[in-house]
Amino acid sequence: MTEFQVGETVRVVTLPPYVKTADPMPMLRPPSAIAVGEEGVVVARTPGDYWSVRFTKGTFLIESKYIESTTE
Repeated sequence: MTEFQVGETVRVVTLPPYVKTADPMPMLRPPSAIAVGEEGVVVARTPGDYWSVRFTKGTFLIESKYIESTTE
């Protein structure tokens, strides 16, 4: 399991089959809502190895296997 810090910048390395919004009532969105290589900021840690990441088109719950730190 990869650990990120809140406020850390991360990059999308592969697109998930869908993305889930980080709203109080989450909604599924197509993976085209984000792009491979797009960078976002970690906002929070959520259960199940998911991270709440703020991108330009919104904040989404992303599993850690789809993102990497930009400070490597």
